[in-house]
Amino acid sequence: MKAVVKTAPGDGHMELLDIPEPEATGDLVKIKIAYHGICGTDLHAARGTYASTRPPVVFGHEFSGIVVDTGPDVTRFRPGDRVTSESTFRTCGACPSCASRDYNLCSNRVGLGTNQNGSMAQYLVSREESVHRLPDNVGLLAACLTEPLACGVHAGIEKGNIREGEVVCIFGAGAIGLMLSQVALARGGTVILAGLSNDAERFAIARDFGVHRTVDQQTEDLSLVVKEMTSGWGVDTAFECSGAVRAANAAFDLVKKKGKVIQMGVFDKEMETIWTDRILHKEIEYIGSRSQKPTSWVTAIELLAAGTVHPEMIVHEVVPLERWRDAFDAAMRGEGAKGVICCNPDLQEQ
Repeated sequence: MKAVVKTAPGDGHMELLDIPEPEATGDLVKIKIAYHGICGTDLHAARGTYASTRPPVVFGHEFSGIVVDTGPDVTRFRPGDRVTSESTFRTCGACPSCASRDYNLCSNRVGLGTNQNGSMAQYLVSREESVHRLPDNVGLLAACLTEPLACGVHAGIEKGNIREGEVVCIFGAGAIGLMLSQVALARGGTVILAGLSNDAERFAIARDFGVHRTVDQQTEDLSLVVKEMTSGWGVDTAFECSGAVRAANAAFDLVKKKGKVIQMGVFDKEMETIWTDRILHKEIEYIGSRSQKPTSWVTAIELLAAGTVHPEMIVHEVVPLERWRDAFDAAMRGEGAKGVICCNPDLQEQ
């Protein structure tokens, strides 16, 4: 089969290769990949800056597809099922995080696309526990973005508990910020999406699906917008999705007293200058939200089935697997909102 492989550590070292198809043994489900969504993690791994990547490995953890085979221990799936899957391939099963099914926090977790071959390929295998059958009314293109949607669910609902009428500010207009915006809107929140001038196309998409206010921080004063929309009190919750320390510190300034700041973005350096005095004097709850967990996926699929969210709206192009490098280069340049790769043309939706 064809697959995009990170062949060695460091910047680059990525090739489209012919490798053996995986086999469905034990509790594994073999999936023919329809669509793969290019994630920021993929870009970090391509540059050699994502420490969890263990080459040689096939990239990718955002995908949808069709079951083509199952291992002898699989009971819930059969060939022909339309599915997506969590990115967790294996966990230790023994730590407190595994006991509570917080698999995103298991220190020995094996993830698709980092330690185990992922979805930038024609086929992959995933453990049965991680696989989710798609509702009939959810298309394969929308479903390939269930993972970033689940990240938005984990941050916005499970960690942030956004409530109807609350005002939230989301820093970062990339795919995660856009998915989180849809989750916040589904919860009845008033959403301010903050980004930069090169986010104009993403801002337009956000307004199309209902974001109340987009702010280009290079041309507008975000603090004035927040004051106007909150009568000077500050937002109830701010989400840092950009990986920029300046955004996190701005969030501390713009959130109300006893409000929440939730960090989803990954900073370039382990130790950064965070304005901890704001956390103290305003009694801010500063919360980390790492990836997603099984409950996040259940809620994400419920939102998809209800038609409350439409992740496919952020897709700006779909390219065949042979053109993976074009899509990667565009994502590296920050073009568009979300690039998607069609891994098997016969599964492409019209």
